[in-house]
Amino acid sequence: MLHWLNWVTIIILPYFRCMKKLVAVILLLGAMDLFGQRLPDHVYAPTIQGVKLFQQNNQLSQPILQLNSSDQLELHFDDLVNYPKNYFYTYELCNADWTSANMNVFDYIKGFNQNRISTYRVASIAAIHYIHYQVVLPERNCEPIKSGNYLLKVFTDGDTAKLAFTKRIMVLDKQVSIGAQIQTPFENQVYRTHQKLQFSLGVKALNLFNPQQLKVVVFQNNRWDDAVKDKQPVFIRGDVLEYNGEQDFIFAAGKEYRWADLQSFRFESDRIARVDRSKEPNEVFIKPDQPRDAVAYINFQDRNGYTEINSSESINPWWQSDYAWVNFSYVPNNRQPIFGKNLHLIGEITGNQIGDSSLMHFDATQGIYTKKLFLKQGYYSYTYATKDIKNPLESADISFTDGNYWETENEYTILVYYRSFSGRHDELVGATTINSRLQR
Repeated sequence: MLHWLNWVTIIILPYFRCMKKLVAVILLLGAMDLFGQRLPDHVYAPTIQGVKLFQQNNQLSQPILQLNSSDQLELHFDDLVNYPKNYFYTYELCNADWTSANMNVFDYIKGFNQNRISTYRVASIAAIHYIHYQVVLPERNCEPIKSGNYLLKVFTDGDTAKLAFTKRIMVLDKQVSIGAQIQTPFENQVYRTHQKLQFSLGVKALNLFNPQQLKVVVFQNNRWDDAVKDKQPVFIRGDVLEYNGEQDFIFAAGKEYRWADLQSFRFESDRIARVDRSKEPNEVFIKPDQPRDAVAYINFQDRNGYTEINSSESINPWWQSDYAWVNFSYVPNNRQPIFGKNLHLIGEITGNQIGDSSLMHFDATQGIYTKKLFLKQGYYSYTYATKDIKNPLESADISFTDGNYWETENEYTILVYYRSFSGRHDELVGATTINSRLQR
């Protein structure tokens, strides 16, 4: 008769090994479903270009709506085809970390859960053929009724599996007052290179039993990749929560963003080296960028990474602007690659994401980093950042390319989320954006 340990070895252990493999496969498929098909601010269709979502009539703004108000957002995008398609959109309610909320779609959308984008126009004047689509959100027949984070999904033919792109939307139900200011950090190592954010929250309107019911997210210049979160208040004074920890909300100040004025391909602005008009589409070469870490700070008005679609040669830039291949280049010190680092071009120009879409490629023959992007006429604000190859979880670093100066003008956004004990998602109850030059 076999000993019971032999039975475990023969029958039970193989069963658990199979179960582990099955669980691993399930987790992998779940991760692919979660991150592969619904990354925020991500373009999936190869023909989609020029995606912009902003507060109505203000391209340099974040897509934040006040709940039950007259606030509206403009969505614009182009499809580089010669025929119109049936584009639809829907909203997906998310938590503070942009994971899907555990709620039925009919609990947070009033009206239809899908809506067709019916406003489109064939490009005119432009040499490149495309169809321009636009819609003003929210529409009455498809409207969010809960506060929180929403993932706007745009897809074709009423099939959510045919996802074209996603964009973030924040719907605010203002119940928390926010008082914030920018300070100089106290540590000697960073007081001339970083900026410290200190703020207080007035939570009297909330039924707050525990500060851990709140989640605070703070980010700089609309960059979600280096957002600071999961911090708790240092002091509680009645209905006021003080977030003023010495190490909690400290950001590298960087320098003012670089720019590329592409509002005209015929009139070459000061940042354009040359334009090759023999090709269709045209090819534009931006003057090479140099490291600025050792250069003294110069004050000028930048746009903090935002892109503004515009043309100096047309009446309506949305469907009369042209496209071109635009070449960016960065010349590192001694024309050698930055050791152990990848270089990324960041800003709204690349979706403010650190990934393949923003990765610069090193040309060993010329000793420069290069990046070619297909861009619409407009004004582009951007910067460079390095990412550690061996530690991908570390935040992107701008100190190698630009240096950090406390005087730099930056925008900081504070988002406050709240979940009641019976709540099923994180509500957005407070939001504000402050300027480091005005709120010091």
